[in-house]
Amino acid sequence: MNKYLKVFFLRGLMFGGFGPIILGVIYFVLQYSVKHFSLDGCQVFTAIISTYLLAFVQAGASVLNQIETRYPLLMTGAHLSVLYTSTLGAYLVNNWIPFRSEALVIFTAVFALGYAIIWLTVYLSVRSVSRKMNGKLKKEKPAA
Repeated sequence: MNKYLKVFFLRGLMFGGFGPIILGVIYFVLQYSVKHFSLDGCQVFTAIISTYLLAFVQAGASVLNQIETRYPLLMTGAHLSVLYTSTLGAYLVNNWIPFRSEALVIFTAVFALGYAIIWLTVYLSVRSVSRKMNGKLKKEKPAA
């Protein structure tokens, strides 16, 4: 099996359970903060399965950032596509957003903005650490 596929499944299995746990916390808070909040068994089952799959895919998709290629923009686009598709699917299946064009446009805009902010934060952090490490390496003189 491809080593990246193994890592994808391993990470998915390791972190997939966090989706339903977070969902449980949200439902717990809603139960005590929203008057007459209730869910039927089908809604709970669908939410548990979809949030597990969402967390599984998102955790596994992090392997896309480790694939060394001459096309890092392609890997970033693949990562963005996987996260967007899985998140949108979970939101639609659970009726967390309506399947209407204006809702999809708003979701897409918010998702893209969030992804860009997170990507830029990680990029700047990694660049900063790399510069510091390179600076330290340049200061050290090799033994002759």
